[in-house]
Amino acid sequence: MATPHTNSREVLFEFTAIGTTVKVSAIDAATGLEVSIMGPVQASRADLQRLALAKLNGRLASHSRT
Repeated sequence: MATPHTNSREVLFEFTAIGTTVKVSAIDAATGLEVSIMGPVQASRADLQRLALAKLNGRLASHSRT
């Protein structure tokens, strides 16, 4: 699932169910930088996606400072 970000950055999301949890990977299309989070399968996809995007934004911010 791909979605544009507010600053016109394309972010790809991958959801993988693993038992009672789901792994969500968020990949910045321009840089290839990838982060992942784990959450319960009962959580909404939107909440998991938002959490993964926040982690990706934090990682991108730390990369831009280095």
